[in-house]
Amino acid sequence: MSLLWRASEQAVGQQQMDGIVPQRALLHHWYERFPRMLPVGIFLLTSLITVISVFAIERAESGRRNAQVNQIGQAIASTLERRANANAAYLRSGAALFATQKDVPSTLFQNFITQLRLDDDYRGAEGIGWAARVERDDITVVQDEIRRSRPRNFTIHPLPSEDQAFAVPVIFLQPETERSRLELGFNMYSDPQRRAAMQDAARYVRPTATGKVTLMHPPGTAPQTGFVIYMPVFGLSADGARQLKGYVFSPFAAADFLASARELEPDHDVGVALYDRAVAPGNLMARIPVARPSGYTAVQSLEIANHPWVVVVETGKPTRLTSLSLLTLLFGMLVASLLLVLARLVTKQATEDRIAREWLEEQQSIRNSLTRELNHRVKNTLANVLSIISLTRRRATGLDDYANSLEGRIRALSATHDLLTQSEWGTTPIRAVVAAEMAPYVQEDGRQLEITGPDVALAPNDALSLGLAVHELATNAAKYGALSVLDGRVVVSWNLLTQDLARVEWIETGGPPVSESRARGFGTDLIEKIVAHELQNPVDLRFEPGGVRCTLIIPVRRPAAFELRANRQER
Repeated sequence: MSLLWRASEQAVGQQQMDGIVPQRALLHHWYERFPRMLPVGIFLLTSLITVISVFAIERAESGRRNAQVNQIGQAIASTLERRANANAAYLRSGAALFATQKDVPSTLFQNFITQLRLDDDYRGAEGIGWAARVERDDITVVQDEIRRSRPRNFTIHPLPSEDQAFAVPVIFLQPETERSRLELGFNMYSDPQRRAAMQDAARYVRPTATGKVTLMHPPGTAPQTGFVIYMPVFGLSADGARQLKGYVFSPFAAADFLASARELEPDHDVGVALYDRAVAPGNLMARIPVARPSGYTAVQSLEIANHPWVVVVETGKPTRLTSLSLLTLLFGMLVASLLLVLARLVTKQATEDRIAREWLEEQQSIRNSLTRELNHRVKNTLANVLSIISLTRRRATGLDDYANSLEGRIRALSATHDLLTQSEWGTTPIRAVVAAEMAPYVQEDGRQLEITGPDVALAPNDALSLGLAVHELATNAAKYGALSVLDGRVVVSWNLLTQDLARVEWIETGGPPVSESRARGFGTDLIEKIVAHELQNPVDLRFEPGGVRCTLIIPVRRPAAFELRANRQER
């Protein structure tokens, strides 16, 4: 009854589940088969989009830096040109003043420098000077004349070469510094770079700059590169012809000249380089390096005093991403992480749903198997009961005998059913079946019964048949055999003949002698017919004088549906 009740409960529960889970097989989605692929794919895709966005932002920022570099380059080039033009204007005014004078005395030159009131636009220049044209034959006279009013060590150097008719020594250079004092007396016409610029200036009567030259420097100091701007001064000779009197000039230290323009961009980390005519290592005039070169450069061409120059501006490499890139990267990684968690939860839920569906489908299969098995076993049990009732009625001598015999056999079936129920209709050990059926017939000390054999488990139907046979043998022993006297003894032993067959032996000793003319009873027919039929093997039942001996061959079935079902429930 317990089996019927449990099977009924399972059937009702499964009918309720049938409304929730379809009976057809459900196709598994790919993300259920590969639960980590979807979260990782979404995370990688979001991360890729974030990286592409950051790359686009940085590329736009790179374009902005390039435009900024061009703007800075244009600003610096304009500043250099403006400073050079301002200096050229001063030189033009000086040339106009000195052209009206027969000579350029020290007082006139000092007044000119004072009246200029040089402002910040003049930064980068070493000053303004006067270099007079001195004929070769007049060099000694000019030196002596200047020494009378100026330092006694004034010397025109180097002297003109054989092919040069005159020298152009520096007479004045203001403001007076250590370097400007070194310039005094220097024959600038002796240097090819300076001479070419002076000749162009005299030819076109306009301020003209030299190329890259080395300025005078105190002993023990590093040479300094720069350039000089010349403006010619003309006068009239005795016959009224125009005659070159000398040059108003300004020397420029390239590094100072470049730094004066770089100071206009204090908020930008940029490096600046000034080249003579073209960008080449040998043409480098001065460089202000940048700490971390980025490769973003702008090349600007300019003209200073009718001489071509090139300015190269380079920005510093940013130490980190821009604020917008950092914000985009942070937000993208946050979104990617959230989507990863969300996708992981979705796939986990999908996996759990799939497992639940598989479990419910498995339970449905178990329910169907249980229903079929229960139907088969109930039919077998009812058939056995009907056979027992029919045979008992035919062998009974009275109503009481009929009732008692029927009750005992039904109880035997019930005891074995209880064992099967406890094992959830799985395998049942032979030892448990024998002990359950013999329990009502042995004394408390168990001396009358010996049960021995290895651990062998039987299928449910085989256990029922064995239980029914043991019950009949025990009942017969209790009435007429070894269990009816105190000295009687029953030995139940079994062993495996093969992997698929077990032999069970019942041996009685010490009981009353068995009569050879004993009539066959219901128990004998039950064992030899019903039990043998159920076990599908003949039963050897002998009534020997010393006691009853019975040998049963019982199939040991391989794991079947009930074992598979038990394993599934354990999982």
